Amino acid sequence: MKAFHLKFSQNLPVSLDKAWEFFSSPMNLAKITPPEMAFTVTSPLQQTEKMYPGMIITYKVSPIAGIKLNWMTEITQVEEHKYFIDEQRFGPYKFWHHQHHFKAIEGGVEMTDILTYGLPMGIFGTMANSLFIATKLQHIFDFRKQKTIALFGDYTAAATGT
Repeated sequence: MKAFHLKFSQNLPVSLDKAWEFFSSPMNLAKITPPEMAFTVTSPLQQTEKMYPGMIITYKVSPIAGIKLNWMTEITQVEEHKYFIDEQRFGPYKFWHHQHHFKAIEGGVEMTDILTYGLPMGIFGTMANSLFIATKLQHIFDFRKQKTIALFGDYTAAATGT
């Protein structure tokens, strides 16, 4: 299986506490996912439920052409205010390992996502990644970046005083 790697970073003009509170809540994931993906959390979670290692989260998602898929991830590691990792247990990928890192910086917080994933179907999965999957993932993280700017403000503007 070929592994693919993507890395995304973003600075936000919010406290580490505020960033952690928002991004470590599985209930907020739908708020920062493109609407065309029809992303919904199907686990019986409460908005205030804290993430913990071993937490299983289930979703419905439509990544391609409105086809609804079930997806299950497990939170495998959590170090509060520093990072958490989710890994797919069942879903569209053969392998999914997603690290979410948070670091306090002057005037806000730096968030870094490190994604390692693999696809089923051997060479056909590799071709699908080249044709549309990598682009789709880039679109999802670009949307997430714009949505978090809308929710929390633009770090660049806040840092320059504009």
